[in-house]
Amino acid sequence: MRKFVNSRAESLKPSGIRKFFDIVQHMEGAISLGVGEPDFVTPWNVRDAAVRYIRLGYTQYTGNRGLPELRELVCRYLKERFDVEYSPERTIITVGASEAIDLALRATCEVGDEILVPEPSYVSYAPAVSLAGGEPVAVRCSAGNDFILTPEILEEAITPRTKALILPYPNNPTGAIMTREQLEAIVPVIIKHDLLVISDEIYAELTYVGRHFSIASIEGMAERTVYIGGFSKAFAMTGWRVGFVCAPEEVDAAMLKIHQYTILCAPNMSQRAAVTALKEGFEDDFSTIAEMRDEYEKRGKFLADSLNSLGLSCFMPKGAFYIFASVESTGMDGDEFANRLLAAKKVAVVPGGAFGSAGRRFIRCSYATSMSQLNDAVLRIEEFLSECGAKAD
Repeated sequence: MRKFVNSRAESLKPSGIRKFFDIVQHMEGAISLGVGEPDFVTPWNVRDAAVRYIRLGYTQYTGNRGLPELRELVCRYLKERFDVEYSPERTIITVGASEAIDLALRATCEVGDEILVPEPSYVSYAPAVSLAGGEPVAVRCSAGNDFILTPEILEEAITPRTKALILPYPNNPTGAIMTREQLEAIVPVIIKHDLLVISDEIYAELTYVGRHFSIASIEGMAERTVYIGGFSKAFAMTGWRVGFVCAPEEVDAAMLKIHQYTILCAPNMSQRAAVTALKEGFEDDFSTIAEMRDEYEKRGKFLADSLNSLGLSCFMPKGAFYIFASVESTGMDGDEFANRLLAAKKVAVVPGGAFGSAGRRFIRCSYATSMSQLNDAVLRIEEFLSECGAKAD
């Protein structure tokens, strides 16, 4: 019998995040610092609205682009919160930010195109590039520079085949952000080489140092930027699967065709819940987001201080809800550390190598969990380090 499996799909490695999550689900007494999902429940008013719309029978397809009202609200939200300007006619409501990433890559990649992927970064970028026919090119960002992308690092990675740059800030897994000045510094390199930017800003609202700044708000950049956002992280709406993507006209048209043929539309009731989230968010200045962000910042500071005191070096996260801690002082790499910690103390963290080779000697800890869980996890990690003789002086 001949081989039926697509070679690109066959060559993909399973997600390094899901492995540990699946184990923890069946391990009694385990603490998971693994999966990046808010521990907050979707606000009641949003849940209530979705139930109300379902009862009223709003269970059909919507238009391919999504509800006009939601697209209008998304564009207003981007303008008022981040000074990013796109039109509803160039906005697509997607099944989470994940579909938006896939659409952007499939709409732009030709076979052999190189797509720059800063590392460490989200596990799906490189596989999505490969599935779209492109070649992911890792751009190593260092802990010594707080994992930001510099003009020098970017310039060095570019070749005649480079077509696009994925820009993942605030960053998963490092908690790094890029300031206005740092983004402005890479713009001349992007323009010089005529690159497209695929800017994944799903953690935009979870920025602790000042206010999030988008590269799409810089003059001349919206026309070469695919802006990706969504409701999963800041609105605690992961399971609703609703995101959005805004893009230059030609890219938008190509993405819409792919979306039409593969997804059709995001769920009607999820879109209506998102309408409520934005409408009522404007009314109270997004106070629910502010409350969650403040709580995450407090947890991040606690966990970073605790891990640093144990000799697991990390910088204070500036965005998202992750700590990227070095385990080099233990003599282990991230994979060994994570596996041994899980077996010995039932604490799940993610090996940094899951986010690219630059993270091989790191672990990612999500602090999207309660303070009591974080306290218990720190105590177990301290015991683990003591028992294996790895605790720093």
